[in-house]
Amino acid sequence: MADNQNKHKRILGVESNIFFVGLTSFLTDTTTKMVYSILPLFLTTLGASKTEISLIEGIAESTASVLKSLSGWWSDKIGRNKPFMIIGYGITAILSPLFAFVATPLQVLTIRFIERVGKGIRTAPRDSLVAGSSEENNNAGLNFGFHKAMDNSGAIVGPLIAFAVLAAFPGDYRRVFLIAAIPGLLGLLSIIFFVKEAKRAKSERLGKLAFRDFPKDFYLFLLIVFLFTLGNSTDALLLIKASDVGVSDAFIPIMYLVFNTVSVAFSVPLGKLSDKIGRKRIIIGGYLMFALIYFGFGKAATPLAIVILFAFYGLYSAATDGIQKALVSDIIGKEKKGTGLGLYNALLGMTLLPASLIGGWLYDTFNNRVPFYFGAVTALLSAFLMFLFYRRGKRNEENRA
Repeated sequence: MADNQNKHKRILGVESNIFFVGLTSFLTDTTTKMVYSILPLFLTTLGASKTEISLIEGIAESTASVLKSLSGWWSDKIGRNKPFMIIGYGITAILSPLFAFVATPLQVLTIRFIERVGKGIRTAPRDSLVAGSSEENNNAGLNFGFHKAMDNSGAIVGPLIAFAVLAAFPGDYRRVFLIAAIPGLLGLLSIIFFVKEAKRAKSERLGKLAFRDFPKDFYLFLLIVFLFTLGNSTDALLLIKASDVGVSDAFIPIMYLVFNTVSVAFSVPLGKLSDKIGRKRIIIGGYLMFALIYFGFGKAATPLAIVILFAFYGLYSAATDGIQKALVSDIIGKEKKGTGLGLYNALLGMTLLPASLIGGWLYDTFNNRVPFYFGAVTALLSAFLMFLFYRRGKRNEENRA
């Protein structure tokens, strides 16, 4: 009887709670990627340079990212995640269509910053809820992989809708922004009515916290992530590079579609594989792949090469994004998952500012190859450090045995 009840609570092979969190991310990412896939080109029509475009993305992501650690800590403190998710997803749903009314890059920055505040509020509590919903069956890799696949499915649908609108109404970016409001509002309704809290015992709620309360491995991993992210500048530069080599404006969103289609196809299989063979091996492979991909972006000179590289970029994403979160979840204790995942997400966001400034400056100062060569080098160094981190873990296991 219990088995039958459990089956009724599963949708597409995962717990219903995981499914509806994923559905919310699918709908919200449809909105944000409709906007984001055309925003760099829209900014060029407002007179923004490559450095200014990178600066806007860097400020929006990194300044708001401190909220990722604060919201994660607060959700651990009160033992609740859903209120932060409602507020965060609500901000994105309401603000995204406002891009249709801007007239200057500064106005874009203002809306982008506030919208990213919404992401900062929701991200760590959402990841904590996914982690908390995974503990009973010890399937964090599968669940984070499923969530990543749903998230990236929205990132397929969003650019596809943007492409269809621009194909029907060439150059009408503002129409895309207005239509983007619809899926975001549906995502907000999903989180309100269908997502339930992952229950925590009072003993699992966070008490007083000091940095020494986190394992050393957590900080070592964050150091590696910092170095890697320093060379992983805003994806806006990838879209501009695509435009530089001859991809037409209407087809720029299709680059995102290719990237996210591949990411969706491999996120769940690679998440399951990480449950079996370990997260670190998959992440090392992802970093090495990124180095080759960014070197390819530096060399690319044709639209076909760009399409192929965006496809492999999706495979890299599937091998790192959700799996890195699962690794953080493995390393830290139950009562600190929201805080730890918040610190991880905050580090990613804050590092994007210097990464984007470096990338944009290299693009404007030298050419459209140098920023990608820089990213390839930092990825190789990160893969080497990740290998040492993996070896350290193996030695510790052997010593305990």
